[in-house]
Order: sequence, then C-alpha cells, then structure tokens
Amino acid sequence: MPDAQTQSEGFRAARVARQNELVEDYLELISDLLAEGREARQVDIAGRLGVSQPTVAKMLARLATDGLVTQKPYRGVFLTHAGQKVADEARRRHRVVEAFLLALGVSRENALIDAEGVEHYVGGETLAQFQRAIEGGLQQFMTTLRRDGKAP
Repeated sequence: MPDAQTQSEGFRAARVARQNELVEDYLELISDLLAEGREARQVDIAGRLGVSQPTVAKMLARLATDGLVTQKPYRGVFLTHAGQKVADEARRRHRVVEAFLLALGVSRENALIDAEGVEHYVGGETLAQFQRAIEGGLQQFMTTLRRDGKAP
C-alpha cells in the first residue's frame, strides 16, 4: 500500500479530474463543432453527449458564468479565449492518449472510447512519457512483439 501522502494525492487528483471532466468534454465538443463550420447548438451538444437539452442549458449557463462560453440569441454557443484554451489542452491530451493506445495495439474503436475517459485523469508526467514512448517507436516495438508471439 502506498504511504498516506501519496495515496491522498492520488485521491485528490482524481477528484479534481472528475470536477474538470464534464467542463472539458463540453468545451472540446463545442470547439469541434465550430471547427467543422457548424454552429454549436444546444440540440447538437445534447445529441453528441447523450444528455437532455435542459442538462445542456444548465451546463452552458455555468460555462458562461465561468467565462468559458458566450451564447447569442438565435445563434449557437461560442468559446471565449479561455474556453478555447481549455478545449485545446483537452484535445491535446486526448490525442496523446489515443495515439498511445493505438500504438499498444488497441483497436481504433476502443482507443477512441477509452481515450475519452483516460485523457481527464492522466497526469502531466505520465502524458509526457506516453508521448516519449510513441516517439521512441512503441508501435513498432509492439508490432514486433505480436509478430514474434510475445504479446497479445
């Protein structure tokens, strides 16, 4: 069992990640919709996140209060500079985790699904090591192991 301080830090980090997860998901999705040239409307956000429109309305009000989005009547939702910064960082973490999982040999479908959760909980040091492993040839290494029958 880890020492009390290390264990406490792990639980604290998980609580912070849980608090930020939903905000990051909304901001990343809004950014993606806007990047596709579409408006980020409540109905689209609700459909993509699998939640009700009233749930989206409550979260958008919170995000607006926090200065992360703006809403325009009869238009969609837009990210502020601060909101775009959070979305970009979440997307960067997502891409690293997804690339790492793919390099391990995880199927594209499962890598997409799993990266969506892991991206919020992985720490900076771990994320940097994921990136280092990818750049160091992890995918080739795993392919060689599978070819030689030494990995699943």
